[in-house]
Amino acid sequence: EMTHFYYPNKELQEELTCIAKALVTPGKGILAADESSVVMGKRLQMIGVENTEENRRIYRQMLFTTDPKISENISGVIFYHESLHQRTDEGVSFVEVLKKKGILTGIKVDKHFTPLFGSEDEYTTQGLDELPNRCAQYKKDGCSFAKWRCVFKVSKNTPSPQAIMENANVMARFAAICQSQRLLPIINPEVLANGDHDLDRCQKVTEVMLAGVYKALCDHHIFLEGTLLQPSMVTPGMQSNKNYPPSDIGMATVTSIRRTVPVAVPGVLFCSGCQSEEEASVNLNAINNVPLCKPWAMSFAYDRALQTSILRTWGGKKEQITHAQNELIKRCKANSLACIGKYVQNSVDSSAGNERVLLETIDY
Repeated sequence: EMTHFYYPNKELQEELTCIAKALVTPGKGILAADESSVVMGKRLQMIGVENTEENRRIYRQMLFTTDPKISENISGVIFYHESLHQRTDEGVSFVEVLKKKGILTGIKVDKHFTPLFGSEDEYTTQGLDELPNRCAQYKKDGCSFAKWRCVFKVSKNTPSPQAIMENANVMARFAAICQSQRLLPIINPEVLANGDHDLDRCQKVTEVMLAGVYKALCDHHIFLEGTLLQPSMVTPGMQSNKNYPPSDIGMATVTSIRRTVPVAVPGVLFCSGCQSEEEASVNLNAINNVPLCKPWAMSFAYDRALQTSILRTWGGKKEQITHAQNELIKRCKANSLACIGKYVQNSVDSSAGNERVLLETIDY
């Protein structure tokens, strides 16, 4: 019987809803610091710093020990497994450092991408094995939410129906498992920026893909009020050589969300993809200024778009830490303003605000 299932009990619904509300507090967003050690290594290489566990700890300590006023703009931080058990020089766990600032801890739980056999270079994401046990442990370790990323490639024949269906199903299983262990799932289906497609094509792909994702979430009886969505913005492919004004990117993005995402979902936190810090702020601001009904919080869960200036300013030098942290504070403030549609282009002067940090397609 298709219509026979149970909603989560009231206590669980309330706990998940509470986490969702905290994460999408008006003017606040998420700092994604969940780069794998390999990807973190590529960032450190840019500034001539060796990729060791200690250097990664020092870098993330710098992020997490930034002045407590950062909590005015940041509601949560997504961790990579390694950082969850790292501590400051004084021996305080990173989770505790953030908790004292009133910032929630999240964790990336997906493992790695694996090719879909018979497809045109498409992928699905692995990591469901043992996920209930891992989630239970993460909850004990102080996490409130978890994130799972799937990637979709845009080309003439992709994303294919089977790639959309398979990835949607995997994300639905992830969401169900998280909710069963009292973690709020953040669903992160990313349409990759690589390709020569235009804005219209990206919008259509986004709509079809998100429709597939929410169909799967419905089929798996996910409690939508206790989830968040972390999609990519609708942008032209990086090889398209097409430039669109932010208002067009905002309109295409909001239209795709309006057509596919149920209003029960409390918030949409965009990822920054390959955008520079300034582009990501300007486009988020444009999204929030689209003159259409938007019943969701529309906020940010940025990685490179919050970390390029701090990384460049730090450069591995102890004496630069405070300067570097100020760069992070500036970008957080810029994106906080963008969340409420009040960011003015170039009003925040960042050391590397216009630098695009490009990584391999599915580096993670």
